[in-house]
Amino acid sequence: MSNQPPILLVEDNPDDVDLTLRAFQRAGSTRPLDVVEDGVEAMDYLFGRGSHAHRAGEPLPALVLLDLNLPRMDGHAVLRQIRAHVHTRFLPVVILTSSDEEKDLVESYSQGCNSYVRKPVSYTEFIEAARQLGLYWLELNRAPQPGVPG
Repeated sequence: MSNQPPILLVEDNPDDVDLTLRAFQRAGSTRPLDVVEDGVEAMDYLFGRGSHAHRAGEPLPALVLLDLNLPRMDGHAVLRQIRAHVHTRFLPVVILTSSDEEKDLVESYSQGCNSYVRKPVSYTEFIEAARQLGLYWLELNRAPQPGVPG
């Protein structure tokens, strides 16, 4: 078990969850990957409330991989809430979606996503994307500490 902050995957498609878990493992990631299935649960996880109240006071994840098409609260609404709160505003958020719509790309960046990645179709491409995401966001990138005034 790793004592590194986890990656939070916000994804409602079980096949995509499985593919992402396998891709990060295959890419050599040892960081835990926590999964939530919708936008409301993502907010509960990040703020330690509801079914994730046990997380209150826990460190934020090192990275959020956020799908846009989610039940109860879509990815755009999740991203807006993340950026609106002082505790989470600098949290790295990568949109990981099947959407190739220009409006989704523009809206995601307008709301403060750090990166927009279209889910690769092939397993081999997905493994390489996971490797590159992990290398950049978890090894090379530097982010401010949570709650630091900006």
